[in-house]
Amino acid sequence: MNNTRFATAIHIMTLLAESPQEWLTSEWMAGSININPVMVRKELSVLKEAGLIISRQGKVGGSQLAKNANDIKISDIYSAVKNTEVLGKKNNNPNPKCTVGKEINEHLETLFSETDQLVIRFLGNKTLQEFTDNFK
Repeated sequence: MNNTRFATAIHIMTLLAESPQEWLTSEWMAGSININPVMVRKELSVLKEAGLIISRQGKVGGSQLAKNANDIKISDIYSAVKNTEVLGKKNNNPNPKCTVGKEINEHLETLFSETDQLVIRFLGNKTLQEFTDNFK
């Protein structure tokens, strides 16, 4: 994953875990992350769709965790925002006449899948609460 989506999402989730009773606004979270609130709202919508957070609108609006931080695995956050392979992208147009080129993407797909499963298993052994405890 060669972007900051996971880092942004884990930052958001850690802020929410540190203040479980408060409704945090995207503007407030954006100040901590030092990014535009629109980017925070984009990730909040993805996290909400994944069932990790709840949100409410209005003057007293904001977001909270949908469940206890002990019940959220880091792999849940990773899976919600993952949009690229850990190892990058496959080659779009390998030469089909080459002995390697004609099969490279098939073998890369297996390698990418196995690597992704290792990452998910590793992150699945860590909770959001354990990660959040690093900041105390």
